[in-house]
Amino acid sequence: MRMQRFDSLIQNSDFFDNFVSLKYLPRWVVLLIDVILSLSALVIAMILVHRLRPGDAFTVLLPESRKILLFMVIQVIFFRVFHTYSGVLRYSSFVDAQKILMAITANVMTIILINLIYHSATYLKLFAYSELVVYSILSFVFLFLIRLTVKSVYDFITQRSEFIKPVMIYGTKSAAIGIAKMLMSEQVGYKYELVGFIDDDKNASEKMIMGVKVYHLQDDVIQNVIKKKAKFIIISPLKLNQVNSMSILEKFIDNNLTILSLPPMNIWKSDVPSIGQIKTIQIEDLLERPQITISTENIAAQLEDKVVLVTGAAGSIGSEIVMQLMQFETKLIVLLDMAESPMHNLKLELQEKFEDKNVTVFLGDVRNKERMDYMMDLYRPDVIYHAAAYKHVPMMEDYPVESIQVNVLGTKILADLAIKYKVERFVMVSTDKAVNPTNVMGASKRIAEIYVQSLYRKLHATQNGSTTKFITTRFGNVLGSSGSVIPYFKKQIENGGPVTVTHPEIIRYFMTIPEACMLVLEAGSMGHGGEIYIFDMGNPVKIVDLARKMIRLAGYIPEEDIKIVYTGLRPGEKLYEELLNKKEQTQSTHHPKIMVANVQLYDYDKVSVLIDKLINYSKLCKDYLTVSTMKKIVPEFKSKNSQYERLDI
Repeated sequence: MRMQRFDSLIQNSDFFDNFVSLKYLPRWVVLLIDVILSLSALVIAMILVHRLRPGDAFTVLLPESRKILLFMVIQVIFFRVFHTYSGVLRYSSFVDAQKILMAITANVMTIILINLIYHSATYLKLFAYSELVVYSILSFVFLFLIRLTVKSVYDFITQRSEFIKPVMIYGTKSAAIGIAKMLMSEQVGYKYELVGFIDDDKNASEKMIMGVKVYHLQDDVIQNVIKKKAKFIIISPLKLNQVNSMSILEKFIDNNLTILSLPPMNIWKSDVPSIGQIKTIQIEDLLERPQITISTENIAAQLEDKVVLVTGAAGSIGSEIVMQLMQFETKLIVLLDMAESPMHNLKLELQEKFEDKNVTVFLGDVRNKERMDYMMDLYRPDVIYHAAAYKHVPMMEDYPVESIQVNVLGTKILADLAIKYKVERFVMVSTDKAVNPTNVMGASKRIAEIYVQSLYRKLHATQNGSTTKFITTRFGNVLGSSGSVIPYFKKQIENGGPVTVTHPEIIRYFMTIPEACMLVLEAGSMGHGGEIYIFDMGNPVKIVDLARKMIRLAGYIPEEDIKIVYTGLRPGEKLYEELLNKKEQTQSTHHPKIMVANVQLYDYDKVSVLIDKLINYSKLCKDYLTVSTMKKIVPEFKSKNSQYERLDI
């Protein structure tokens, strides 16, 4: 009963909360405690050796104050030399005991030396050797005991408080052992308690590693985890790379366990990671397919000593393209964007990380033909990565003329200038929403595709192939990009919900930002002109399933802690996206995950007339004339959940 009351006192006491959350005592406080304890040890030693009565101790020792002061000054010097007061008391270990012992021993040896010198001069001794022996024993016991007491009290309290974090490690190889060493270290800033390992190797199960049991990954493993009261699962980086399906991770997520991971071993500072490297697993790690990789040899060869222009350089895709370009030996990288603050931030980041790279910033709008002509004449780029675009579906549904101005006119201006200034390669970033578009944004990107492809076909036929190679890349939704559901869901979860999903059956293809940009670079190197590249994005993901996973990753239970609310399809939104329309087929490439689409061909002379008319309507702010002209250029464009559905009748 008393123990229960004490535990309750610990749980509810502000004092204990402050004690546990206190990072460390100031060094001068620890040093002061050590000095007081050492002085007490010296006084007690002198009393015991001389067998002084308590009443006589003060009178007898008072004349000895000078030599006591000398003794303590020397002891403080050695405390400083060996840094006995630098450690955090609650994390005291054998190393701290060594430091204390060395400081005391060094002090006693120094006093013995002074004794010998003083004795040879006066035939007197400052201290009796028995006093020094007793002092050595008492001071070591006192100093180490205070540290052991603080450590024991801290451990006792944290074991009964919310500060302890019981964890299990998935994996038993070198990376997992390194994580376990870090968790059991006395120097970590948080209290993790390792309660077991999990492994899919039957030979490793039922064994003990570092004093804890290894459990085999099977159906009842979750019961073992719950039995051990683990709240966290740390997946070693090696195991995370080996996980090819969600089934294993979902076992943990569905049982309300927080999944943690660490970066790859090659960026650990030693064979043991640091506590700060532990992070909550990201939704990018839960893609239901292996991440795509490419060889950079061809890219490096084509970009060597070239001037490269990146439009939309401050956006999520453009900025990642810029970051990946930093690994190549380019002559100059020109960053084009109209967003002042993001461009300024990107410039500062590049200056800090890549000060040896030749990079310049050009503030401008792709819709401004004169400004773009000036830029092209100034820098004469060899390669253009065109990522500048308006991409938010509902916003473009409300402002179709702006979609045409940026996505169509901006692309047309840059494509025409690429021909004028003899650019070698023009790589355009497109979207899966351009396939059988149901919204203005997707249709505008399809029209941009049509323009650059038809332009290339005409020039290729009339100039014997010596023209700019126009290449298009199509991909699905990009995880973490501005406007994607990932940051939107994260913000909603941080605010306590609800998480809003437009429809319970809506599905999307997903890829990471680095993957998207690798595809852009690879397409730029492998394309011969006129191609639209797509790639195997695996299985589409239900948005509601994505929302549930993100809620669980955040440590909450869907529908209990965080509600999911369905808001209905937005204007122009469809339940699923396609990478190819019905008239298109694909051809394989040298990369198993990248394909080239055999698309419907357009005659430049005919389609350019309609595109010019479309651009004129957008300049006049004629929304319905703009959209109706888009539908003439792209007959498969059928509006969904939009005011422009009436144009399809």
